[in-house]
Amino acid sequence: MSELPRHIRPMLAVLRAELPEDDERWAFELKWDGVRAVAYVQDGSVALMSRNDKDMFRSYPELGALAGMVDEPVILDGEIVALRNGGPDFGLLQTRMHVQRPTGRLVRSAPVLYYVFDLLHRGERSLLAEPYTARRDALDELNLSRDPVHTPPWWRGGGKAVLAASVEQGLEGVVGKPLNSPYVPGRRGPWIKVKNVRHQEVVVAGWTPGEGRRADMIGSLVLGVYDEHGLRYVGNVGTGFTEAMLRELADRLRPLERQSNPFDVTVPRVVARTAHWVEPELVGEVAFSEWTGDGHLRHPSWRGLRPDKQPEQVTRED
Repeated sequence: MSELPRHIRPMLAVLRAELPEDDERWAFELKWDGVRAVAYVQDGSVALMSRNDKDMFRSYPELGALAGMVDEPVILDGEIVALRNGGPDFGLLQTRMHVQRPTGRLVRSAPVLYYVFDLLHRGERSLLAEPYTARRDALDELNLSRDPVHTPPWWRGGGKAVLAASVEQGLEGVVGKPLNSPYVPGRRGPWIKVKNVRHQEVVVAGWTPGEGRRADMIGSLVLGVYDEHGLRYVGNVGTGFTEAMLRELADRLRPLERQSNPFDVTVPRVVARTAHWVEPELVGEVAFSEWTGDGHLRHPSWRGLRPDKQPEQVTRED
């Protein structure tokens, strides 16, 4: 039996404000608010590779059930999600993302599912060059439809209805994929994503002290993204935290402290005056309303750390 390819980077989608006009040429999927994972299943073992090339299997051992669901080697692409009240809960997933060996109690209190939406390799056959419709047909043949692994539906055309359904269900948005599109590892586009709420990955470059009840804690995080000039300041976030999050952030940022400003462009004086700088190694995610004219996040709210992302991968999503 031939070995599976060692590593296939996930194909990525480009953020768009609107759905495509040539609706009939597109497939649409609901966008799940979780962690992307490419699964390698072979000889009774499972590897779950993140976007930054780390095997996450130890954090989600219950997904080892995949090994008993297929009778041949496969490579799958999908999203790890945690559900609360029937919908994805990124905050609940956060309780699992940093834990290498979760206890049985944690697994029971924050169970995860793996939603598979693409089949990249089956047996000795690569499906990367096959069109989206052929890959989905082959995926359906695997009949992955019981906990903790499911194959969510897709729709040929009808993007507006799918987007409306995502709003009704409180989901993040939709992903659109041309029906004839092959799977190109590591490529961004021609897949697209249309979001109901805007999210942005950010690099934590420092923090400012809190006031009042948070006088001895982090008041806000200083955020940046990378562009052609290097690390650029995009604002501060001071909402969306729980006390547990603030304690964890303080523990993680303390050993990263540095004296100099890590940004490659000018930072507003009002921020630099009180900021405690750190090595730009931690990646997080915020929800926000829009980008301001000077390139800052308007009304950002903290969602959590993203250990599945590398700082250098964080760029502005328009």
